[in-house]
Amino acid sequence: MRQWCLSLLGVWMAYAAAEPVVFTNVNGYTLDTHNHLQKFQYLVIDGDKVIEVGHTLPARWQSDKTVHIDMRGRTLLPGLIDAHGHIMGLGFQLLQLDVTDTKSAEDVANRVKAFAKRHPKGWLLGRGWNQENWQTPVFPTKAVLDNVSGDRPVWLRRIDGHAGWANSAALRLAGIDKNTPDPKGGTIVRNEKGEPTGILIDNAMALVESKIPKPTATQRLKAFKQAQAHLLSLGVTAVHDAGIDADTERLYRELQQANALNIRIYGMLSATRPDLAKRLQEGFYGNSCDWLSIRSIKAYADGALGSRGARLSEDYHDMPHHRGLWVSQPERLAQLITLASTYKFQINIHAIGDAANHFVLNELHTRLDDTQRKTLRPRIEHAQILKVEDIPRFRQWHIIASMQPTHATSDMWMAEKRLGKARLQGAYPWRSLLDSGAILASGTDFPVEPANPFYTWHAAVTRQKRDNTPPGGWLPKEKMSVVEAFKTMTAWAAYAGFAEQCLGKLQPGYLADFIVTDRDPFKEKPEHLHTIRVLETWTGGIRRF
Repeated sequence: MRQWCLSLLGVWMAYAAAEPVVFTNVNGYTLDTHNHLQKFQYLVIDGDKVIEVGHTLPARWQSDKTVHIDMRGRTLLPGLIDAHGHIMGLGFQLLQLDVTDTKSAEDVANRVKAFAKRHPKGWLLGRGWNQENWQTPVFPTKAVLDNVSGDRPVWLRRIDGHAGWANSAALRLAGIDKNTPDPKGGTIVRNEKGEPTGILIDNAMALVESKIPKPTATQRLKAFKQAQAHLLSLGVTAVHDAGIDADTERLYRELQQANALNIRIYGMLSATRPDLAKRLQEGFYGNSCDWLSIRSIKAYADGALGSRGARLSEDYHDMPHHRGLWVSQPERLAQLITLASTYKFQINIHAIGDAANHFVLNELHTRLDDTQRKTLRPRIEHAQILKVEDIPRFRQWHIIASMQPTHATSDMWMAEKRLGKARLQGAYPWRSLLDSGAILASGTDFPVEPANPFYTWHAAVTRQKRDNTPPGGWLPKEKMSVVEAFKTMTAWAAYAGFAEQCLGKLQPGYLADFIVTDRDPFKEKPEHLHTIRVLETWTGGIRRF
């Protein structure tokens, strides 16, 4: 295997710049002009473009002078697009303390203690804890971290990025005590005496995060390189980066100008950027077929379900008299929709709870006319809990549902606790949206979930965890087919980023972004989809992994 892969790489490096390259004996799949599944047995690329796909290799490509790469029947697919991820968040998670698989608050504390020994100076930063997966599923407290951290500040983001856990040293640096009021759109969790416990939710997180030293340019570059290499190893060739600040945009532009991007980035400007209005006046950056394209805004309506920040229309089943948060005040969201449309930018709004989704749908319908919605392609990011009557409105009002299948399989039992079984009818309703004619774009929301797109594929088709539980899947009527899930990660994801003319398919004129896998996902048993491995990843006609 290793020898074969190395020999192919050598052939490609020798001939890449000289002439077209023909991949033969391919078990290939793509989508045709009508988005129907199409098989092919050979692929011809010239530079960074596909120039031909088909079944029987024409004589013009059979010359001894033509470069041929025999794929030996291996499966070849278009590069997979993650329609909602956080590249720098992933990169920093790979460099910081990872606590995603911990079983208790004490387990986290032990990891913090070991991490502190390896990193003896500065803040102790990490991410990934989820109290719902612990033996005692309650929010942790600062005291647990205080026991292992001394005077060093500790800040650990929850898995969903919508809550954080601080020790006493971090709270002191942030000036948080019992007299500190909750900020708008945020919560400082307190004990029965009114003392902060160390848990900050949504906008309250900024109280601590504003005190953490900003990463240096060197650290940011290292984080990006880590993330890019990781994504390419998984077969992800393009990412819709959901919420980039000015520093991140600057880094991406520098990398693009230095020809150092090996994945394609569709950047969403963070709506919280102080320079947002000025930046919108500058207009788009790049076009949708470039390595870097920026023409959209990412805004937040509410928080996350796990931290009870998602805005619901009724009380939380497990927290009476609480309905979640508006991370952005409704009037601000209305302003952002109008601002984005003024400069022809796409608006992509995070909404998880049914009240948040209902509000965002109505605002998009009210503030954008039918032509604007068709042209600007507004998106709702996550669209996890919907009122049943809101489901057909995505199609009727030309609003894209940007969803993450592994959220459903990670959240299933927690969602039942938060909502109660009687309110699950509109939970993660992929089948209902598809049947209504809506366009779905799939992603992972990495680093909230693993970035592996085959985990996405498995979750979409089975609605099961990766141990294939529960039997038959959770709310199984909402499953996608194998082909539908493929479309949401290719052609429909490309459409959601205005790149349907160059990405998401392997057709003449499209970019030569493709992957080679160890098994055929269209023949593999659905319960094994998550075990498929990527053998090669190519972008722009060059092998990157």
